[in-house]
Amino acid sequence: MIAAAGIGKAYRLGQQEERFTTFGDALVGAVKAPLKRFRQLSGGGGSSLFWALKDVSFEVRQGEVVGIIGRNGAGKSTLLKVLSRITRPTAGRAVMRGRVASLLEVGTGFHPELSGRENIYLNGSILGMRKTEIDRKFDEIVDFSEVEKFLDTPVKRYSSGMYVRLAFAVAAHLEPEILIVDEVLAVGDAQFQKKCLGKMQEVSQGEGRTVLFVSHNMAAVKRLCNRGLFVSQGSIQVDGNVDDAVDAYSRFFQTYDDAPESGECDVAVVDSVSVTGPGEGMVESGKPCRFRVHQRVKPGYENLAFRVRVFDQRGVNAFGVSTEDISADKTLEADEPLSVDLSMDRLQLTPGNYAVVCEWVDRVTWKNYTLDKMFPFTVESSGEVYDIPLMFEKHGLLLPQAEFSVARA
Repeated sequence: MIAAAGIGKAYRLGQQEERFTTFGDALVGAVKAPLKRFRQLSGGGGSSLFWALKDVSFEVRQGEVVGIIGRNGAGKSTLLKVLSRITRPTAGRAVMRGRVASLLEVGTGFHPELSGRENIYLNGSILGMRKTEIDRKFDEIVDFSEVEKFLDTPVKRYSSGMYVRLAFAVAAHLEPEILIVDEVLAVGDAQFQKKCLGKMQEVSQGEGRTVLFVSHNMAAVKRLCNRGLFVSQGSIQVDGNVDDAVDAYSRFFQTYDDAPESGECDVAVVDSVSVTGPGEGMVESGKPCRFRVHQRVKPGYENLAFRVRVFDQRGVNAFGVSTEDISADKTLEADEPLSVDLSMDRLQLTPGNYAVVCEWVDRVTWKNYTLDKMFPFTVESSGEVYDIPLMFEKHGLLLPQAEFSVARA
């Protein structure tokens, strides 16, 4: 169903497209062009090529469910955009046999001014379906998405969760031969994520459709997929059994601590992230804990919510907390230094190695921005609850507050 051969995608850094607005600008541009070309050939043009993908080759058979995993910036989303025909590869080619439905970010393929009902028909038309085919699936789509009350409301007024529910329902029910799903499902609630995973299993196993699934949730990847692609620095490092791919990602995750302490993404600069216990001491299970992020939101970005996500050493998402979850009016001011604190009375994590990931969400468009950097920290055993470090398989990630009682029946 999918044949990718030597795909490469390069972006030129430090170069902006020139826009001539007057005749004089055009003349100046014409004079500068030979000099600019000479500087580029001699390596002094002030720009360089960044290869987001390098010589990526693989094939996917009908009915396979393939998990694509890797850290942020590894090239996963770029690969999906090439396969979805959203962007053209710089090198190589990809052949897709059949209709492709892609869900790459919130609102993909939706027109914000149209209602949910109108967007269902719009998406179906884009997939090449006739109106009678869409009519036949319409009730199933609405029932799955759980947005019937808002079906005739413009989708620009939908929340991110409503957007995703309807978008996934359309993509999964309009009978594409190939379904491509990016991390977008992380926006939905846990119950809907479970529902989506069940639907993807149904369309792959029961209907023989091919699924490509990108996620940072390793438990979901292992549950859904029978094959895994571990992508790092634009290349496929492991292509095989999903357990082997997840293990390779986990080993990479554990050793990824050589990056600088600061980081930057499209919307913000992070100077430092600290995780501390009582009295600035060690971080212990069951004890108070504080996550502190020194950051600055870039000019032009306002109305942002901030989210802290914590992953374990296998890449499993332990938990995530957003400023919006705690207080609906907590937005970050642009262009000034900020210290954002998340305090917890009891850190209910089992002892082990973890990492913090910083994210920002635009509260108007619901677009998600993630810092391409993981900040590692270690949780020690306090001896008060469990003194059994690194027993993930037995005890999971969280330390529940519970008691056993045993009595004769």
